[in-house]
Amino acid sequence: MYESSDLRKGLKIEIDGEPYVIVQFEFVKPGKGQALYKCKLKNMLTGAQFDRTFRSGVKFNEANLEELEMEYLFSDGDRYCFMNTATYDQDFLTREQVGGSLNLLKENTVCNVLFFEERPIGIALPNFVDLRIVQADPWAKGDTAAGSTKSATLETGYVVQVPHFIEEGELVRIDTRTGEYVERVKE
Repeated sequence: MYESSDLRKGLKIEIDGEPYVIVQFEFVKPGKGQALYKCKLKNMLTGAQFDRTFRSGVKFNEANLEELEMEYLFSDGDRYCFMNTATYDQDFLTREQVGGSLNLLKENTVCNVLFFEERPIGIALPNFVDLRIVQADPWAKGDTAAGSTKSATLETGYVVQVPHFIEEGELVRIDTRTGEYVERVKE
């Protein structure tokens, strides 16, 4: 059980039977009267965001969330199959539940799947994934400006900016939090 004084960015709470995460948080103490807690909340099931103000002393239930390590197996149209690495149970998530992670998700990637009341609602990729470059423009003599990059397409179809020395067929490490190139991976 949380109180309004426990509110902070990233906290997951339950309101009206649905899980919410606090996206933004601001404490306001007016000249007289009770302290106010202004929050921007995001519904973890629908993705809807809205602003809400709470007075001090309000109580919240902790969201009944569980995170399990699961392996991505395959896509069946708009459904994505994940297997629990401990029990071998399989669960399907929709394209909306997988969200932006889809750009960097390839088969056999182990990630954390978030469950609310034993229903999968989203995934969290590891901080770094290694993906192969399937298409990259060739290096042109004279392209030696410091910090210059070129576009390259990864095996998932995602396009990323890479240094000019990266060639087609190479394995690169991508930061899943930013979607940016980190380094070349030696095989």
